[in-house]
Amino acid sequence: MRSYPAAVQDVAPLAVVGGRLLTRLADLTDDLGALEGQGTWAVVLPFDGSPICARFSDVRPARPWPGAPWRGPSPGEWTTSLDREGFCAGVDTIRAGIAAGDVYQVNLTRRLTAPLPPGADVAALGAALGRGNPAPYAAVVRIPSAGCQVASASPERFLRRDGDRVWSSPIKGTAATPDDFLPKDRAENVMIVDLVRNDLGRVCEWGSVEVPALCAVEQHPGLVHLVSTVSGRLRPDTGWPELIAAAFPPGSVTGAPKLAALDHIARLEAAPRGVYCGAVGWVDADARQGELNVAIRTFWIEHGMLHLGTGGGITWDSVPDGEWMETELKARRLLQVASGTIASPETIHHLG
Repeated sequence: MRSYPAAVQDVAPLAVVGGRLLTRLADLTDDLGALEGQGTWAVVLPFDGSPICARFSDVRPARPWPGAPWRGPSPGEWTTSLDREGFCAGVDTIRAGIAAGDVYQVNLTRRLTAPLPPGADVAALGAALGRGNPAPYAAVVRIPSAGCQVASASPERFLRRDGDRVWSSPIKGTAATPDDFLPKDRAENVMIVDLVRNDLGRVCEWGSVEVPALCAVEQHPGLVHLVSTVSGRLRPDTGWPELIAAAFPPGSVTGAPKLAALDHIARLEAAPRGVYCGAVGWVDADARQGELNVAIRTFWIEHGMLHLGTGGGITWDSVPDGEWMETELKARRLLQVASGTIASPETIHHLG
């Protein structure tokens, strides 16, 4: 187990998760077993890297951001880890793998990056996202001593827990309007629902895993999604460490089968995902409750740079240019918030 010093660096640690403002950092660890102890925790599970579990001693309802407003990079400063040609080539490679029977679906992503303006505060970015791109699983976690600065506008629930009951609500299928969904969108969703059922089945009571909602249409700022829900009842003596081990990383941002999809991701993506496609949220250990998002529509700060990931699920029916445009659609409003205007594809410099 690695412990982190709780010392404040440039700014005080805080988290805004589940409608709560957490301050006065009391404990910091990568041991998920701590979530079965006491107190209220902010949790960050990077796709690449060790968990960050931060217990705070002061918990109160979230309030409006009292600090300076967010000032982000200009639209022309954003670069991408995969250009259009490279991303479309990745789609073709995945389709070839599907044809060969190696995999059924792979989530392919790219990273957008811009220099961080001096004095920029990720908490201010989180407040700007709350106004410009409100999301049901939004979160901000700022812990400089752990190198953790995240602002998430996630629309997707990874895991919710209430005692021994658990839920996961994967999103697969994205369009500008409900009339724009394609047959591949429903196929994507159903495949991932089956994967999530299997994941939860590893830690839930036999016969308790159910699908109370399949391919429901949800409206979000600038787009619509197909969302399903899978639920189950945890087996006795099973908690957060076992649940996360069974379900992480989220199936909606990996693919199916999960291990084969992860192999494709490692080969095709030009930059590590970092916190993107991991999970961010909260745990109330005393109440045995908590909720983690899927860290999509998520910004993070690293080495003086601001990052945003965007991607989508690739199936046999995928059209490379269509998949590229879906990544643009998902990023467009977020770039508007971060840079103050919608960034057209031409303003993003391609580094592929």
